[in-house]
Amino acid sequence: MNAQDLKNSILQRAIEGKLVPQRAEEGTARDLLAEIRAEKEKLIREKKIKKTKPLPEISDDEKPFEIPESWEWVRFEDIFEIARGGSPRPIKQFLTQSHDGINWIKIGDTEIGDKYIVSTKEKIIPKGLSKSRLVEVGDLLLTNSMSYGRPYILKTRGAIHDGWLVLSPYFEKINKEFFYYIISSPYVHNQFARTVSGAVVKNLNKDKVKKIFIPLPPLVEQYRIVARIEELQPDIDAYDKAHTELRTIEQRFPDDMKKSLLQYAIEGKLVPQRKEEGTARDLLAEIRAEKEKLIKEKKIKKTKPLPEITDDEKPFDIPDSWEWVRLEEIGSVIGGGTPKTKIIEYWDGTIPWITPADMKFIGKYAKGGKRNISSLGLQKSSAQLMPKGTVLFSSRAPIGYIAIADNDISTNQGFKSIVPFDMRCNEYIYYCLQARLNDIKHRASGTTFKEISGAEFGKTMIPFPPLAEQHRIVARIEELLPLCRQLAGEPE
Repeated sequence: MNAQDLKNSILQRAIEGKLVPQRAEEGTARDLLAEIRAEKEKLIREKKIKKTKPLPEISDDEKPFEIPESWEWVRFEDIFEIARGGSPRPIKQFLTQSHDGINWIKIGDTEIGDKYIVSTKEKIIPKGLSKSRLVEVGDLLLTNSMSYGRPYILKTRGAIHDGWLVLSPYFEKINKEFFYYIISSPYVHNQFARTVSGAVVKNLNKDKVKKIFIPLPPLVEQYRIVARIEELQPDIDAYDKAHTELRTIEQRFPDDMKKSLLQYAIEGKLVPQRKEEGTARDLLAEIRAEKEKLIKEKKIKKTKPLPEITDDEKPFDIPDSWEWVRLEEIGSVIGGGTPKTKIIEYWDGTIPWITPADMKFIGKYAKGGKRNISSLGLQKSSAQLMPKGTVLFSSRAPIGYIAIADNDISTNQGFKSIVPFDMRCNEYIYYCLQARLNDIKHRASGTTFKEISGAEFGKTMIPFPPLAEQHRIVARIEELLPLCRQLAGEPE
């Protein structure tokens, strides 16, 4: 139950006579109705209002619930004169900043949930009243179009346009705030919903609003009901705040859990270390040997030595069997490119080609994007063909889409992908990049949009375990990630 549901429940109890006890000494609604009718007849005699046709009596079959014996079922027209506003046109010719202008009350000046209208942003000249309707302090206003059925109590005099209905009480002693809450209740709104007309814009017709029926308590009880609702309001507000905070936690929890899981993994806390699995130093010796071999075979270019990782740079401690490394030590960082789009021979070939926009709909493994390129397109652009197992990383728009190539693949220039020298490490690198994503984003540059350069991406530090432990970490992550997805309500 959210705060609005709680408030609706309180309002429903209020209109059923269950929010405060009844007191015999407070009289009955029948007595109050007699006073209201007498005042209405007086206004008719004085020609301040017009006599209207009697509305049909409320039958027992129409009454949706029982009310206390001291209450009465009434229609809005029993309590209020109801009229629609009007708009002088073109409105710009009637607006004024003069001190003798008349407040021009617009729905756009109000906020959903406010109770009072105390001021307006604009005024109209007195001549505009002939095309509008004057309303007084104490009148109830009701939106009749767009977001229909929103009530407000006037604390200022002014003129209303045709998006408003005004409910002017015959008897000034009635508690307007009680009717504000009644109109705000789901019970009344359900009646509004059954009466609105219009295919695109829903409108409340004043003649239909007159027929809306509500339970009416004695006057003193109305005041006690309002006092009780307002006494409960701080509790509703506190509940709303707590509920909102809880929803925020619930929404963030799956993502936070995944981040914590990955962080534990790269800190060496997700699985135990085993001496028999060797050390990352041994694995790195093999990787360096493979890198030197690829350089000798001219399959990759020799790169400048990377700066040594200092103790001050290391963001957390790792197990003794692990090593801190930079990405460029364990793989080649590869960019991408886009063949000229106007040369049709460069496109619709057999080479999968992917963009960051394609990655939005890709999971852990990527086969390709919406378009392929041809061998000629690959040759005539800076796109490069990368082998199956490459870890794809979008370097801009946005930074941080990550996937593993499920086949040979190429990318556009929005990637800085890593081709591991030992492909057996690619899945650990995939998860490690997710865990280190904030660090990578922090090092991005650019004014219009952020981008991580290939050189900067290659300097990214990751904690590197022995190979067997990498595989156990990946297996444990993939055992636990479905729980995160279940909490987020995502499909398996």
